[in-house]
Amino acid sequence: MEKVIDIIESIANEKNLQLEDVKERVKIALINTAKHIYGEQYEFFIDPKTLNLFQKIVVVKDDDERLKDDNEHFIALSKAKKEAPEVEVGDELTYECSLENLGRTAVNTLHKELEYHIQKLLEETILKKYQDMVGKMVFGSVIRIDSEENTFIEIDEIRAFLPRKNRIKGEKFKVADVVKAVIRRVFTDKNGMKMELSRTSPKFLEALLEAEVPEIKDELIKIVASARIPGERAKVLLQSLNANVDAVGATVGQKGVRINAVSRELHDENIDCIEYSDQPAILIARALAPAIITSVKIQNTQEDGKELKKAIVTLNSDQKSKAIGKSGINIRLASMLTGFLIELEEINLKQEQSKNNEEGLKNLENLFKNV
Repeated sequence: MEKVIDIIESIANEKNLQLEDVKERVKIALINTAKHIYGEQYEFFIDPKTLNLFQKIVVVKDDDERLKDDNEHFIALSKAKKEAPEVEVGDELTYECSLENLGRTAVNTLHKELEYHIQKLLEETILKKYQDMVGKMVFGSVIRIDSEENTFIEIDEIRAFLPRKNRIKGEKFKVADVVKAVIRRVFTDKNGMKMELSRTSPKFLEALLEAEVPEIKDELIKIVASARIPGERAKVLLQSLNANVDAVGATVGQKGVRINAVSRELHDENIDCIEYSDQPAILIARALAPAIITSVKIQNTQEDGKELKKAIVTLNSDQKSKAIGKSGINIRLASMLTGFLIELEEINLKQEQSKNNEEGLKNLENLFKNV
């Protein structure tokens, strides 16, 4: 057993695991092996310094009833004094259990126990590592595509999968292609650990922007929110955390070089960069660009017992189609980005001009009356 510490250090280094975690799993393996060899009824403990295995037995009176049925956990006082003369009732004697001299069965059992518990620790460590990376971008090589067009990608020590629904419409991959994606979720099932990737998540857009724009990575610019209709259009809300940095300008880059690089990765998805405002009316007006908004009125409403944030947006009739966008894409993205239910109220331009003319005539009449 004197080499156990060296074995633990070797396993920890080889598998890139924490030394203390490996030590705890080795303790479990040793105790399980001892129980397998000596019997489940025995109680064992490990010396934390040497990792030697010991059994505890409680000293009881010679006439104790428990001795009749259980001499694995209890020992008579007279018998115990032969080994330790100063022992008293209630004391515990400890016996070292050596597995080294128990033959091939013990060695094989210990080997299986160690293999099982170290493998389990390795899986738990990898699971925790990637669960902490959910929403982060990773990349790897395509190794297989199944009949349902799920793409399997090898990323470091794990094989991840990209479902067809998480691909941008129209894109296809082949074996050996290098694919970028974000981790959508990491979970375990009866077949072990699984990692699902996505290229359609708004988080993928945010990860690409962070990789392309140094100011975002350096936390001079904050991505407040983003919304996507994958492969078509996206909106991203940006806030400058430094007075000397233009959030939108820095993200777009000189002549659009930065935003275009991100767009190409997303199959030419159009990306609108919007400057953040803590005033909802201004925020909604910006989110509906390129439409020019006349006014925004914020309301709180309820639907099916749930409180909803609603925005009544007034705009000229010639701006309505711009606010809605092709197939309603612009207003949908604006709503997703801001979290408001947006309702448009159209103003007829001719009626507005007529109204303004009438008000102008009244003002002239009042002017002449006062002369």
